[in-house]
Amino acid sequence: MTGKQLKQSIAFNFFRLISLMVVAVLFVILGFIILKGIKVINWEFLTAMPKDGMTGGGIYPAIIGTLCLIAGSMTFAFPVGVLSAIYMNEYLKESFLKRFIRTMTNNLAGIPSIVFGLFGMALFVNTLKFGDSILAGSLTLGLMALPVIIRTTEEALKSVDDTLRIGSYALGATRLQTIRRVVLPVAFPNILTGLILSIGRVSGETAPILFTVAVYFLPKLPHGIFDQVMALPYHLYVLTTSGTNVTESRPMAYGTAFVLIMLVLILNLLANLIRRIAGKKTKMN
Repeated sequence: MTGKQLKQSIAFNFFRLISLMVVAVLFVILGFIILKGIKVINWEFLTAMPKDGMTGGGIYPAIIGTLCLIAGSMTFAFPVGVLSAIYMNEYLKESFLKRFIRTMTNNLAGIPSIVFGLFGMALFVNTLKFGDSILAGSLTLGLMALPVIIRTTEEALKSVDDTLRIGSYALGATRLQTIRRVVLPVAFPNILTGLILSIGRVSGETAPILFTVAVYFLPKLPHGIFDQVMALPYHLYVLTTSGTNVTESRPMAYGTAFVLIMLVLILNLLANLIRRIAGKKTKMN
């Protein structure tokens, strides 16, 4: 083995070790939560209302509340983010304005979640009079998800070969028809990556919903978008910090964490399945 081959082998093995360490940390965290949380998982825990100061019963309202917030935030953020990325990549020419928008989008992604919570409370809860509600919480979480969706969608659109656009224009298609019938179908599987990443982020946020929608103890289901809800992240926070007997609530806290992880995993798997099916249809066409 020559000196160059030896250095290359050492570098590859080092990178492999770092990758395995990252995966090992992930498995340690998941293993810890699963081992601690699976002990309390049963049908009652998943479908019953909380009781006894949240040290008994189940977490059904928190599960439904989390799903409502995820659905509401993605309903707002996904179309707005995709349309914004289409405008930036397909219509806006390279200029100071485009660079400014991209910079502000990147800065928006770095804002702490608690600042989003304060902004959501000031705008949606107080100014627009939505009150503490699913609508206010969903819009706040949607604002958090926007930068991720915009950036991933823009990269997905950039990955589409320009020859497809040129061929479409040569056949007499307008820019809108080209985007709708050529660019978006090809980029759609990668656009879904932004949706997957956004779901993972908004589903585990506590600070934004703390100021806009989440309630400490509400053993009932919401009936409309202006209702308050329990949510798994805030429920977990309450169980492990204040308002309950920590010793009694600790098993429920691990169970709640387990359910939250499994919920995010299931949603990600469903989104990945949709992306895979969309990718196969694109290749067939």
